[in-house]
Amino acid sequence: MGDFNLALVIVAVVVCIIVFLFNVYLLINYQHPDDVNQAYFPKFVVVFGLSIAAISILMLPADVANREACRHAIYNGACNLTLPMKTLWLIIYIVDAVLVFFIIPFAMFYYEGDQDKSIGKRIKSALCWVVTTAVVCALILGILYGVVGKVDFSVRHLSSSTTSFPSSWGDFSSGQPCIGGSGVHQCSAYVASPSSEKTWTMRATFPEYVVALATIVGSVLFSIFGGVGIACLPLGLIFSFIRRPKAVITRSQYIKEATELGKKAKELKKAAHSLHQEERSGSKGRKFRKNVKEVEKELFQLEEDVKLLEEMYPQGEKAETSWALTVIGYLAKLVLGILGLIVSVAWVAHIIIYLLIDPPLSPFLNEVFIKLDDVWGLLGTAAFAFFCFYLLLAVIAGAMMLGLRLVFITIHPMKWGGTLMNSFLFNVGLILLSSISVIQFCSTAFAYYAQATAAQEIFGHTLESLRGIKYLYKYNVFQIAFVVFAGLTFVYYAAFGWRRKKPSGRFQLST
Repeated sequence: MGDFNLALVIVAVVVCIIVFLFNVYLLINYQHPDDVNQAYFPKFVVVFGLSIAAISILMLPADVANREACRHAIYNGACNLTLPMKTLWLIIYIVDAVLVFFIIPFAMFYYEGDQDKSIGKRIKSALCWVVTTAVVCALILGILYGVVGKVDFSVRHLSSSTTSFPSSWGDFSSGQPCIGGSGVHQCSAYVASPSSEKTWTMRATFPEYVVALATIVGSVLFSIFGGVGIACLPLGLIFSFIRRPKAVITRSQYIKEATELGKKAKELKKAAHSLHQEERSGSKGRKFRKNVKEVEKELFQLEEDVKLLEEMYPQGEKAETSWALTVIGYLAKLVLGILGLIVSVAWVAHIIIYLLIDPPLSPFLNEVFIKLDDVWGLLGTAAFAFFCFYLLLAVIAGAMMLGLRLVFITIHPMKWGGTLMNSFLFNVGLILLSSISVIQFCSTAFAYYAQATAAQEIFGHTLESLRGIKYLYKYNVFQIAFVVFAGLTFVYYAAFGWRRKKPSGRFQLST
């Protein structure tokens, strides 16, 4: 037992180190050239936030392994020698909430501050925003915790009479399993009246309540972005293959397209300069924000058009090799899209079969993970972690898709070698906020596989019994919204996904 627990601790430490190094690698390769050798505090927040998000996802498989450490023990105190998973869960999610609501906003306000101002003024401005947010959040949390921060458990009083130890067990059977008065062997649970069911109320701990509210906020985003992303992530790759360039264009066509893109770039540069002057004058109204959004969308589309043009007309000594790599890249997108579509369909089917239908038709993926564990100890755990990470990728894909189409959602694309720190911070905040909901969602969706874990105690019993919140889970509001958004996105891609986006006309700011 002790050796098993020591091995589990060693694996946890090694995984944390690998996750940290991988996130540093992502930061180095995704960062924009303008951020090289500067913006060190936002970079630290990005690496730390991504590490917390990844570790939180991996903690559920670790929780399952931790449960297995004492399942077959021969003495009662064996589970006291395992990792304190409930304490670790609360620490991780309190850190998660602090990062999302305080640290990341401070880093974004500081990074996006007027570069002409001194460092002290930028820190002061960022602190004003964060302190205001902290005061508002503290007031809301305090009021809610004081008024409705209680857990209502439904309990039933059961009782049984006593009898002398029988010389034989012939009086007991599957139909009469319990001891009853006057020789009636009927269990109290069967004959108890409905009035025997009562509500047992207790005060939730404050850390658990913070995690619960953060989960609610994350669940709203998760049900929208995750539902859209679970469909658009694989279908976007498949339709990208369908809309791929079929052949290399001629030089005259390339010059014509490049000239049009050059004109568009000049228009965007002029518009961005006008917005910068407007910002410095202190005018940041609704039309200003709308224009900023439009410029961001047009700039993102321009970069995509430039990339597509470079693919259709490769240049240099290795032009043929570049075209061959482009073809292979689109084939890889097709393969990944098909595999992703299988995973997405499996997720939606599992939600319907196991969560929305009562009683569940089948444990479905729960049984798959258990059988994979029987094949090899960590195979089911790895598959379980993959399905959880896939949901996080779906959230990011959904946010990107809706960001390109809805005015009130900001675009923060992640590009290899071209991602600014504010985009990094935004996506890290979205990942952190959604990771709480992903864990809660997975602990519910895979309750059969992850039973008797600390995560299920927090996200199952406590969260789903909190006063005022429990009805959202009782009636599967978030799961239904997830499936509805996934279905609508599937229909959208089936109707319009194959169409190539037509170039927009001359760009103008709203006046």
